[in-house]
Amino acid sequence: MAGHVYLVGAGPGDPELLTLRGARLVGGADAVVYDNLVSAAIVDLAPAHAERFYVGKKAADHTLPQDEINRLLIELARAGRRVVRLKGGDPFIFGRGGEELEALVEAGIRVEVIPGVTAAAGVAAYAGIPLTHRDHAQAVVFATGFRKHGALELDWPMLARPGQTVVIYMGVSRLEDICRELIAHGLPASTPVAVIERGTTAQQRIASADLAGIVQQVRTAGIRPPALTIIGGVVSLYPRLQWFSP
Repeated sequence: MAGHVYLVGAGPGDPELLTLRGARLVGGADAVVYDNLVSAAIVDLAPAHAERFYVGKKAADHTLPQDEINRLLIELARAGRRVVRLKGGDPFIFGRGGEELEALVEAGIRVEVIPGVTAAAGVAAYAGIPLTHRDHAQAVVFATGFRKHGALELDWPMLARPGQTVVIYMGVSRLEDICRELIAHGLPASTPVAVIERGTTAQQRIASADLAGIVQQVRTAGIRPPALTIIGGVVSLYPRLQWFSP
């Protein structure tokens, strides 16, 4: 009998942000396929008999290409396993969960998607930066700094609009380009920015400045991926509202 695949959002880092349903499914898994950003404490919820497969991705360093990850999930399910595919954050927000779901559906595999706390929501909350605020932001935009073929082709006029918060995933290595393009498209150089490394975890670190100065601040602080970039007036509320002490 064919198995079942669960695409589970593991949250942004703190294992306590995993959903109850996600924890229950990990605890009943026959196989766990997990990413680089998934906490070891979450993987350890799997029973002793469960096989564990690390398929983590970093910039220009993929343990397995995406096509092979898809193939692995299909093979495990066809072998009758209850497969939990653990993905950092939420599967459908820059997690390539849509690609995996497409492959599983096309292969005739039973699959469910369990949403998770995406990095933008979790990391911003732990930094004390509200993504929306009546005085600063009436909209939130999520963007990625790492496109499929490495190109940085974003809708800069849209991202530079006033009255919104912009959250950029996977953008630390392209931060200088991002800041330059936003300023060139009309966002004031004085706009506050925060770059948060390993948010929600005991290793959380934050660099903050304005668009003109954030690149140097990140270099000075030695901020490295995984990190999230938040741009907009809401960042001015940090560090006054910061409550989390790593």
